[in-house]
Amino acid sequence: MTQTTHFGYKTVAEEEKVKQVAKVFHSVAAKYDVMNDLMSGGLHRIWKTFTIANAAVRPGMKVLDIAAGTGDLTKTFAKQAGPTGEVWHTDINESMLRVGRDRLLNKGIVTPTLLCDAEKLPFPDNYFDRVSVAFGLRNMTHKDAALAEMRRVLKPGGKLLVLEFSKVAAPLQKPYDVYSFSVLPWLGQQIAGDAESYRYLAESIRMHPDQETLKTMMEGAGLERVQYYNLTAGVAALHTGIKF
Repeated sequence: MTQTTHFGYKTVAEEEKVKQVAKVFHSVAAKYDVMNDLMSGGLHRIWKTFTIANAAVRPGMKVLDIAAGTGDLTKTFAKQAGPTGEVWHTDINESMLRVGRDRLLNKGIVTPTLLCDAEKLPFPDNYFDRVSVAFGLRNMTHKDAALAEMRRVLKPGGKLLVLEFSKVAAPLQKPYDVYSFSVLPWLGQQIAGDAESYRYLAESIRMHPDQETLKTMMEGAGLERVQYYNLTAGVAALHTGIKF
């Protein structure tokens, strides 16, 4: 029997979702950073800075950046971990990975880059001090499997950081919906020549688990001391959990 899942508001076969998500990110890779700045008014940079501060990466640490895309977090983690550390820049989408790899190299940062699936991480148990995923979890088909894999590769005492769009505070819901479903696809068409991909991104945010649900999922994956921080009234949230 074919297993189904959500692709935005549509119900599709799981294999079809993987293909459709890949198509979205192949389409938007070249303009991804420009669109992020426009879509969030630059706020995504503040959210990422907050995530980096919570990660507290120190020299010599091993860090895995999942769905790392254009490498914003990877870049800083690599600098913080230094020459004695090990920071992996990974993504399931080759187009995003290439853009990120080139950006890192242009900044003089040489760090391992790997095409890999977060649901089947090719790393040993208890290997990393930190695992991060920023704006990638909602696109994964089996979020519970991905979270379990992230926990598996963490060392005891290691921390997982999940930065993701989340459920916005109630007073902002209506204007946020107008922005997401009218302005966002229009921006996507004007800047990236692709309204549909940005319509999907808006829908995928609505289908993503809310703050409390994701907290429960992380606890279900075996993480402890799970907490979350609402950013910009819940437009985004950072969830953290420790492996004991």
